[in-house]
Amino acid sequence: MKNLHDHGIPLPPLSDEAAFEILDFLGAMYQIFETRYADQIGRYYQTSNIVQSPSKTNNDEPF
Repeated sequence: MKNLHDHGIPLPPLSDEAAFEILDFLGAMYQIFETRYADQIGRYYQTSNIVQSPSKTNNDEPF
């Protein structure tokens, strides 16, 4: 049965440790990318009338 969350991209089976390590790496790359291009991404949101996610627009602490 096809995994409904794979978006049609065939992914190999991974060990628990490999899945964790890859997720950790992707998270770090996401943060580096977002930090590097934050100004450009912000301008795109402003000029394209795209609603940012609440986590990006809400500066209040959760508690």
